[in-house]
Amino acid sequence: MTVLRAPFTAAVLRQAVFCVVGVLSAVAVLAVPVLVPALGVLVLSATGALAREPAPVVAPLFLVLLPLTVALLVVLVAPTGRATGAGYRRLAARLLDVHVAAPPPRPSRRPGALVADGPGWRAAGYALLKVPLAVPQGYGVFCYVFGPVNLSYPLWWPLFRNHPPGTRLGPVWAFTPFGVLGARTLAGAFLVAAAGLAMLLVAPWVMRAGTVADVAAMRRLLGPPPLAEQVRELRASRAQAIDDAATMMRRLERDLHDGAQIRLATLAMHLGMATEKLGVDGPPPDLAQARELVALAHRGAKDALADLRDLVRGIHPPVLDNGLDDALATLATDSAVPVTVTVELTDRPAPAIETIAYFCAAELLTNAAKHSGATRVRLGVLGSGRRLTLSVTDDGTGGADPAGAGLTGLARRISVVDGRLRVHSPVGGPTRVEIELPTQV
Repeated sequence: MTVLRAPFTAAVLRQAVFCVVGVLSAVAVLAVPVLVPALGVLVLSATGALAREPAPVVAPLFLVLLPLTVALLVVLVAPTGRATGAGYRRLAARLLDVHVAAPPPRPSRRPGALVADGPGWRAAGYALLKVPLAVPQGYGVFCYVFGPVNLSYPLWWPLFRNHPPGTRLGPVWAFTPFGVLGARTLAGAFLVAAAGLAMLLVAPWVMRAGTVADVAAMRRLLGPPPLAEQVRELRASRAQAIDDAATMMRRLERDLHDGAQIRLATLAMHLGMATEKLGVDGPPPDLAQARELVALAHRGAKDALADLRDLVRGIHPPVLDNGLDDALATLATDSAVPVTVTVELTDRPAPAIETIAYFCAAELLTNAAKHSGATRVRLGVLGSGRRLTLSVTDDGTGGADPAGAGLTGLARRISVVDGRLRVHSPVGGPTRVEIELPTQV
C-alpha cells in the first residue's frame, strides 16, 4: 500500500520539483561552454576580425580583450559559485527539509581573495557535478510525468479509435524507459498502460536516489569544511553547556529561596516563639502552646530536609551510585504509566553519561505520561562498544513533534556530549524516541 501511495504524496511532488531544477541547472552548465565561444565569435564578427581583410587594429584589440575576458571569468567563478550554492541550499531546505550550513564568509573582497576563495570553487565544482547527478533525476522526472500519460491510454483509446471497419491507421506512440512503444489495438494500449503504471511506481525511488546523491554532494561541497563544521559544533555545544549551567544555578537559587530557605526561616521563628513561651526561668507560663510550636518546628525541619533531599536528587540522584540499571528501575516505579525496563550494558558508562541518560529517561517518561495517552511504556538501554542507546517506546496516540520545545531542548542538551536524538512518532502511534550517547566523555 505504501508503494501505491508514494507517487501521490507531497514529499514526492517536492522531490520532483527539486529534480526538475537539477536538470535545468545541468542544462545551464552545459550551455556555458557553448555560449562563451559563441559570444567570442560574435565579438570577433562585430569587430571585423572574421572579414577577409580585417582592420589593422583588430589583432591588437583581440590580444588585449581575450586575456581580460579569461581573467574576468576566473575572478567571477568563485562569487558565482557562492551565489548559486546559497540558492541550492535554500532550495534543499524548502523542498527536501535538508538544512546544510553555510560555509564561512569570504575574508576579503580583494581580487586575490576572490580567486583564492575555496568555498566558492567548491560550489562551482558542485555546479559541474550537477551534470551527472541530473541523469537519475531526469530519468525519475521522465517516469513521473509520462507514467500517468501512458497509464491513461486505455481511457481515451475508444474516443479516437472509433473509425469504420477496414480503416488502416498508424500506431499511437508512447514514450517509455524501454523505448518508444506503438499501440495499434486496445490490447496494445493496455500494454502501454502497464508500462505507465510501472513508470509511476518506480519514479519516486529513482528520484530519491538522485536527490540522496545530490544532498550528499551538497553537504560535502556547499557546506563548511569538516574541521570548520566541527569547530562550529564545539562552539555551539560550549555555549549550550554554559547556558545549561547558568539555568541550573538559577533553578537551584530559586528552589532554595522558595523552598528550604522559607521552611528554615519558619523553623527559626517557631523555635523563637517556643523559647518565649517557655520563659527564661521558673515554670513555663504556657507549656501546651510551647509544645505545639516545637511540634510545628519539628515538622518544618522534616519538610526542609525533604526539600533539600529533592534538590540533591535533582542535581545527582544518589541511586545512580549503584549503576544506571538500578536508577532506571527506581525511576520506573515512580512513573504514572507502567514501565518495562531493559538494561544491557557490558561496561559501566562514565558518571556524567549516566546522569545525562537518567535525566533524559526521566523527561521522556514524564512526556509519555502527560501527552501520549499511553497505557504501557518500554524503557531500554543498550551499550555496544563506545556508544550507548537509550530508547523509550509507548503505545500512545503518537504525533510527537521533533521540533517541539521539549524534544528540541533535549536534543540541545545531549549535543554537548555529541549525542544524537531520533524520533519516530506517526499519527496513531506508537512513539519511539532514541537517544544515542557516547559511553565516555
